[in-house]
Amino acid sequence: MKPVTLTGLESLCRHPLDLPRGCRIGLLANPASVDSRLNHGVDLINRLYPGQLTALFSPQHGFYAEKQDNMVESDHTIDSEFGIPVFSLYSTTRKPDQGMMDHIDLLMIDIQDVGTRVYTFIYTISYCLEAAALYGKSVILLDRPNPLGGVEVEGNLLEKNCRSFVGRYALPMRHGLTVGEIALLFNKVSGIGADLKVVPMTNWRRDMGFESTGLPWIAPSPNLPTPSSAAVYPGQVIFEGTNISEGRGTTQPFELFGAPFVEPGKVLEQVKGKILGAILRPVCFQPCSGKWQNQVCRGFQIHVTSGAYKPYRTSLILLQAMIRLWPDEFQWKSPPYEYEFKRRPIDLILGSQTLADRIENMDDIHAIADDWKKEEAEFKAMSREFWLYG
Repeated sequence: MKPVTLTGLESLCRHPLDLPRGCRIGLLANPASVDSRLNHGVDLINRLYPGQLTALFSPQHGFYAEKQDNMVESDHTIDSEFGIPVFSLYSTTRKPDQGMMDHIDLLMIDIQDVGTRVYTFIYTISYCLEAAALYGKSVILLDRPNPLGGVEVEGNLLEKNCRSFVGRYALPMRHGLTVGEIALLFNKVSGIGADLKVVPMTNWRRDMGFESTGLPWIAPSPNLPTPSSAAVYPGQVIFEGTNISEGRGTTQPFELFGAPFVEPGKVLEQVKGKILGAILRPVCFQPCSGKWQNQVCRGFQIHVTSGAYKPYRTSLILLQAMIRLWPDEFQWKSPPYEYEFKRRPIDLILGSQTLADRIENMDDIHAIADDWKKEEAEFKAMSREFWLYG
């Protein structure tokens, strides 16, 4: 399919920005930082500004996405082709320090986000903005599509007492912004005040799914191998806070979920008439790593069929059904989780200290979701200020 949308990277290549001679450039990127012909941004930027790349920066999973799981740190390295340092921002620190920033005058960012509050890449960007403001550096962010589109907003806003590396700001679970738009929001609303410029995409509309862009899908992180896995991620990520497998260690993470004690027929009875826009297909799978490694799990693959599908609400309904059916076998995951060693992972993921208890107490999920409507509407109204695309 011929690309319809041009990313910020491709816009930059077509219309290069006039940078000062000798400006030292850093690049925050990973394997998904490619153009529509699969040329990587590090090579394209080096062609545009020969000899000016002086440092590379990597988010979670590493510059080459070689680290599969959560809580697996990447080391600082030297890039073998360019001979410049690659600084890991998922290691002993998540925020660039002065020693890293001293290598550059300008930081370019080209990162594919997945439109979900519980995704560390956007918080790595926020830390980069803070470091740029602190050390007097400029930032140019090359925008990319939100694979979930830019229309729907879903979920409760993060509570202050649940802030962590999987949630720094009061966002809903599905925020409906591009990575450039959310960086602009962070920079202003949180008072960061970095010198930030966003290079926008062309031919992207808020109602576009990723497949409509014509762009190639390169996994932004190892466990989101397809647009289908990204589509269900805003809901299925909650199972990271439980002993239900979210499909890690399989070829279809987040699309698959289950556990050895799950009986799919009973779940289907519990959720009958409650799941919209998706089909639950009973499956068996055996993770080769992670939860229930080498054990046969019974559960489902989620097949999204229409725009009526609400990923967060759907997964909460499924979670509650399994708690109701197997209260003795079901467990909440214990810490640590993403550099948090005391707080419950599920509270950090849900962004609330009370929501998991409400689910466990069998409060109606649709009634819970109704409680979010005002927050969702207020966030959407506020975030419109930062829209780059109508």
